[in-house]
Amino acid sequence: MSFLNEKEYVNLTRSEAREQAFMLLFSKSFDDEPLEMTIDEHSEMFIGGVCAYAQAVVTAIEDKEAEIDEDIKKYLKKGWSLSRISKPSLAILRLAIYEIKYVDNVPDSVAISEAVELAKKYTIDENKFINGILGSFNRDYQAEANKK
Repeated sequence: MSFLNEKEYVNLTRSEAREQAFMLLFSKSFDDEPLEMTIDEHSEMFIGGVCAYAQAVVTAIEDKEAEIDEDIKKYLKKGWSLSRISKPSLAILRLAIYEIKYVDNVPDSVAISEAVELAKKYTIDENKFINGILGSFNRDYQAEANKK
C-alpha cells in the first residue's frame, strides 16, 4: 500500500479530504479490485496524491461496510434496498454514517451538512433524501448513546 510518507504529505481542508474519500468510495463501487489498488490508481487525479484522512476513512469504511449498510437499510422506505440507491448517494451515506459513529472530532451536524453538500454537487436532487436518512439515523443514534 502506498500510504503517504512525510515527504508526500498532502495538506487539505477536512472538506477537501472528505471529498477525496467520497471519490475513492464512489470509484471503488465500480470494481472488485483491492482498495490499495483503487487508492494507487486514483492518487494521480488529486494534486499531491490522496491525503491520509481520505485513505484512513476509506479503509475503515471498507472494514465496516456491512455494519454501515445495515444502518442505512433501517432508514429506507419499505420495499427499498441498497441496490436502489445511486452509487454516489450510497458512497455519501457510508462516509457520513462512518464519521458520525467513529470520528470523534467531526461534529454530527458537520458530517450531515457536508454530506448534503456533496450530494448537491455529485447527485441529481438526492440531497433531501440523504439529509432525511442521515437526520433520522443521527436522532436514533444519539438517543441510543444517551441511554448508555
